[in-house]
Amino acid sequence: MGMGRKWTKEDETYLSDNWGHIPVPGLCKQLNRTKSAILIRVQRLGLPPFLDSGEYITLNQLIQAVTGSDTSYSYKMKSWVENRGLPVHNKRNSQSTWRVVYIDEFWKWAEKNRSFIDFSKMEPMILGKEPHWLAEQRRRDFISNANYRKSPWTPHEDGLLKDYLKQFKYGYAELSKMLGRSAGAIQRRICDLGLKERPVKADNHKSWEEWHFQTLADMIRAGYSYGAIGETLGKSEKAVRGRVYDFYRTENADKVRVMLGDGPWGTGRPELTVFDSKRKSPVKNDLTRLLELLLIRRNQLNFDGYWQKDMCMNWHDIRGCTAGQGNCDECTEFLRIRPQYCKRCGATFFSRQISDICDSCKKARKKQHQRKWAVLRNLYRA
Repeated sequence: MGMGRKWTKEDETYLSDNWGHIPVPGLCKQLNRTKSAILIRVQRLGLPPFLDSGEYITLNQLIQAVTGSDTSYSYKMKSWVENRGLPVHNKRNSQSTWRVVYIDEFWKWAEKNRSFIDFSKMEPMILGKEPHWLAEQRRRDFISNANYRKSPWTPHEDGLLKDYLKQFKYGYAELSKMLGRSAGAIQRRICDLGLKERPVKADNHKSWEEWHFQTLADMIRAGYSYGAIGETLGKSEKAVRGRVYDFYRTENADKVRVMLGDGPWGTGRPELTVFDSKRKSPVKNDLTRLLELLLIRRNQLNFDGYWQKDMCMNWHDIRGCTAGQGNCDECTEFLRIRPQYCKRCGATFFSRQISDICDSCKKARKKQHQRKWAVLRNLYRA
């Protein structure tokens, strides 16, 4: 292995250039020296630790630099690495393996996910030279954090939220300004507290114009938050999120930015299918109703000449004969529908399902509720 062999200038230059990039066993093989000789020469040359020598940092160091905290490491592995594809490499030093992230790769990833990361918690120049877009993005995140708190809700804030909701005159936009919380945070808090009251709906949800959409596209491309976009457009954050989802089927601003590109609003809009969340239920209901009509028609053709089915408890319009009989003339499972009495009008009626009131009273009660709702709605508007 060349024990006692003197170090040449070329060997020291090679070691300095590749220290932190090539694992120690690889350096031993390239320089034909032992591990001890490599480590002693590194110390005499004054080279930094192995993990501090390359153009990368460990994943732990990156999390602490960006978020200001080294907690929730497992969450970052799931959210940053698995879900959003942060490039992570394994660097081996002797017997240990470290997860490292190259600085250049991180900045490319951060630019694509800048709506997800809060750069206001990141100290300037902590990772060295910064890209040109970071200063403006950090300023926007500072403004967003100043407008909306992210700390846990206090009992005093819960009391204010309850009082405001009971007045039935504030929407999400007004509540966000008064409580200093985002519309999403207010909505989640209402569900967590189990409150029945809801913010009033905005009356400007139909007033979207062309300049609204163009401004929305430009601000999403620039990395503004939905709260800032809502203030510029004069709409609530919830309304902006809903409009974005209607077009792009996602509220993730980073994904929308990729689909938008440099085009106008609507560029890259995904084609809707029957499996879309907002169209799946109506299509499924229509197909179910069509199947029911086909089954009813089939039963009518098979049992068209048998009047007994209309008086039998074992008959179902869709499933047909629930007793499994082929015709009513030879059936031994006939069970006559028993008469019932309406508690509302006292009339006698026949129904296969047990009920307290007849069909006519059900319709009358439904009309009564509709009239009551209309009266209350008019009073509320007044």
